[in-house]
This record gives sequence, structure tokens and C-alpha cells, in this order.
Amino acid sequence: MGATAPASKAERGQPVFFLKPADAIVTAGEAAYPPGTHDLHHEIELVVALGHDAPPGVLDREAAQALVFGYGIGLDLTRRDLQAAAKAKGLPWDIGKSFDDSAPLSELLPAAEIGASLASRTLSLAVNGELRQQSRLDQLIWDVPDILHELSRLYALRAGDLVFMGTPAGVAALQPGDACVGRLDDLLELHCRITPPRM
Repeated sequence: MGATAPASKAERGQPVFFLKPADAIVTAGEAAYPPGTHDLHHEIELVVALGHDAPPGVLDREAAQALVFGYGIGLDLTRRDLQAAAKAKGLPWDIGKSFDDSAPLSELLPAAEIGASLASRTLSLAVNGELRQQSRLDQLIWDVPDILHELSRLYALRAGDLVFMGTPAGVAALQPGDACVGRLDDLLELHCRITPPRM
């Protein structure tokens, strides 16, 4: 999905989507360094959790918010070298994005507890105590109604779906032993340590 940066609707083109398998989700605070890569990157993202199925057809932006159960924050872990090789050949990104432990996730906070102030919130990620990514959510190129509307053109949206929304600048490499702390102001925290590869 699009990185966060100011952009007009005319400049932003179309969002790019990819899928992660259900077993990519990690809630226990540890993610194993994946096989097949020497360049694992972090991407901190707002996560939207759907609580209702979308009606058939293309979803109106005005109706999108009613589908949202709540919000979390997540890491879109990416095998950047594999993704770059696939992109250079015009191939799908699956092996770069979709693998075990590739989506560490915080708890989910009901939307009602955040209210209308979501856009003014700040998303950040620190690795080993060093701030690497930080942005207000009003800098998202595609906001939540935009993304749900665009997804509904391609997929049936269902209760339980988790949608990662795109990442701020500052993505960088991770190594085994690195400790990641993501935050959405004082509302949500995500703690994840990168463990050595599984043998």
C-alpha cells in the first residue's frame, strides 16, 4: 500500500495491494527472522479490523466506517531483497511479503474508544530504543474509507479481515535480536523482538 506522504488525489495513482496468510499474524511478541533473505525490513502501519461484512458491490466511502470494528498497529515485515528482485522482473511480490511471522500485531482497540481523532494521532516505531519511523495519520496517502472502497472493487470484505494501511518513511533493516516498539500515541503499543531463524 502507499507510503505516507502528502499527495493530492491526482498525484497518488492507484494503491498497490498484496495479501498475507493468516499464519503471518504474530501476537506473542516474537517473530523469527525468515529464511531466504539477508535484508529483512520493518514497516510500521495502522491496522484496520473489520467487524461487519461489506454489502455486495463497490462500497461507498461514506459507508466504509460502519464496517470498522477497531484499530491496531502492526509490522509489515518484508524480505526486501526478494521483493526488489521480483519487482525488477515484473513478478508478484508474494515471497517478499507473505511468509510466516511477517505480520506482528498489537491488541485491537474498538473504534469507539478512539472516536473522530484518528487522523490527528501519531504512529511511530523505535528499534533498540532508536526512533526510525514517525508520522501523523493525516499524512496517509489513502485514508481508511479510501482503502476500503478500493479493496471492495477487488474483494468481498468480511468481518475479521485485517487491513494494513501503509507505512511512513524510515523503513530499514532488522537483525536477529532487534527489539521493536511501535506506538499509536498513548493508545496502543506493539512490542516485538526478532529472534534467530528457525532451524
